[in-house]
Amino acid sequence: MAKKNVLKPWRKAMWCIGKITAEYRERMYALCDLYAQPYDPQEPVVCLDEKSMQLLASSRADLVARPGRGAKQDYEYVRRGTRNLFVAVEPQGGHREVTVTARRTKVDFVQFVGSLLQTVYVGVRKLHLVLDNLNTHFRASFEEVLGPAAAAVMLERLEFHYTPKHASWLNMAELEIGIMERQCTGRRLGSAALLMSEVAAWQHRRNEEHRGIQWRFTRQDADRKLGRHYVT
Repeated sequence: MAKKNVLKPWRKAMWCIGKITAEYRERMYALCDLYAQPYDPQEPVVCLDEKSMQLLASSRADLVARPGRGAKQDYEYVRRGTRNLFVAVEPQGGHREVTVTARRTKVDFVQFVGSLLQTVYVGVRKLHLVLDNLNTHFRASFEEVLGPAAAAVMLERLEFHYTPKHASWLNMAELEIGIMERQCTGRRLGSAALLMSEVAAWQHRRNEEHRGIQWRFTRQDADRKLGRHYVT
């Protein structure tokens, strides 16, 4: 048997984009157009996502860095449970809000969105929320948690924009989460209190620096780069 025909089941490659349907294109175009709109402080665009994180504590004390030697950490660790992080970032306004919760239920989601409307965005006319298709991210969650009347009041100030299925790369909250992992949470944090403290400090610094995100991917870019995947 020729070598090129020998199966190698241990080898795997990942793919991100399969067939792109008309529905996928419609949502992708809508998000690209939304991101391209001029900044309106009365109708800000906020990208929201969640990230689960394990709390890990070192089983032995770390060796601190000193001249000529970097810090060292024992390979063994102790699991201390998990926490969820809600991350909302306003790309054009350079603001983000991160909240640590014990769970990721529809109640937690509705409370987080409600806190955005009641604090940072209390004076805005409408908040445009970019979300993925998680089952808690829909209007029904607000109605079930708050009741129809209270939900209607909150939903009046919200407009939802959903990524296509399997296209979370179109949600800029994923970019912000990646930055947060590199700069803050991508290491052992052994307690919820420590996690909240570190995340709060990171959030404060990023907001003080007004770190925004520039989105350059347009619908024309989509057609040029992804057109071969389009199906009717």
